Amino acid sequence: MPNLENLKKQAKLYLRWHRDGYYPVAAQIRAMLPRFQHLTDQAVLAHSFKLSDAQKLVAKKSGFENWQALLRGVRTKGVHTMNDAHAEAPSKPTLLAAEPQLFVAGIAASCEFYTQKLGFKVAFTYGEPPFYGQVFRDGAHLNLRHLDEPELNAMLRAREDLLAASIAVDDIKPLFLEFQAAGVAFAQTLKTEPWGARTFIVRDPDGNLILFAGRGQ
Repeated sequence: MPNLENLKKQAKLYLRWHRDGYYPVAAQIRAMLPRFQHLTDQAVLAHSFKLSDAQKLVAKKSGFENWQALLRGVRTKGVHTMNDAHAEAPSKPTLLAAEPQLFVAGIAASCEFYTQKLGFKVAFTYGEPPFYGQVFRDGAHLNLRHLDEPELNAMLRAREDLLAASIAVDDIKPLFLEFQAAGVAFAQTLKTEPWGARTFIVRDPDGNLILFAGRGQ
């Protein structure tokens, strides 16, 4: 989990995006905050959006009900702020998150697969018909980009096991069993790697390979 300083920066970033009229953030706000759910993108960006709203958005995307619950979770896990560490070094830009981009033939079909089979939720889709979108589950976010043609040679991808994304998991076997029960297609079933991690690889309908990795047990 990020430290408190990073979470505060994320909230301020969402606040700035809303103020600047950055359209992709409107869909995220609408998806995560109930009072915005009935609004269009334009209406979301025109609506009042405060720091407390941005903080709640960060909390929701992190799997917590609100900002206070997120703060309790941070403290419970023993994560300290920069001030707690009494750091004297000058602050540096912080990387807040990584969101792999998957190329897909159809946004709607991909969203259905990730929600129905892998337990993700749709953060937003953009365009009519949609050409871009995002799905998420807990702290894992995957961006979806429509392409009419495959961006990689399918045989090369399969032969070289070219991964589209890697997702870290705290308890991997129950997740594997969940996906197995849902009828997910595996490019690799659950196994223990030579370095001790346990991994499996899911193949989505477009052939994208998603690696899930957790601690060995």
